[in-house]
Amino acid sequence: MAKVSMSVNGKPAEAEVEGRTLLSQFLRESQGLTGTHIGCDTSQCGACVVHVNGKAVKSCTMFALEAADAEVTTIEGMANPDGSLSKIQAAFQEHHGLQCGFCTPGMVMSTAALLKENANPSETEIREYLEGNICRCTGYHNIVKAIQAAAAS
Repeated sequence: MAKVSMSVNGKPAEAEVEGRTLLSQFLRESQGLTGTHIGCDTSQCGACVVHVNGKAVKSCTMFALEAADAEVTTIEGMANPDGSLSKIQAAFQEHHGLQCGFCTPGMVMSTAALLKENANPSETEIREYLEGNICRCTGYHNIVKAIQAAAAS
């Protein structure tokens, strides 16, 4: 067991972990941040996307110890300081960019990374960027509309 410390959503977080503990496990099990979903454990679905030092990462592909001393942001850290939905979250809600909601945290986190890189992406660029995120419910049409709306706001 090793002690790992990092900042999660702007707050100190630490725990004793095994070397094989994934960042997704650390966030869900030791920090109680269950918004980071585990859909596949093979880096296929994107439901576990978080930001590590500002970059989108599939947390099922990273060991918690690799994130030592990092700044980690999860879906729980995406809301505005007053607790209201961020513009991305609000756009997903307003444009029906979710159905069951399982993929939504990863989609929102990926969208935030996309809009940081490209503030006005085309539909093609959005669809290409989301290739690593699987949604089994929506067919992506409303997700793309939501991202376009968030980019425009």
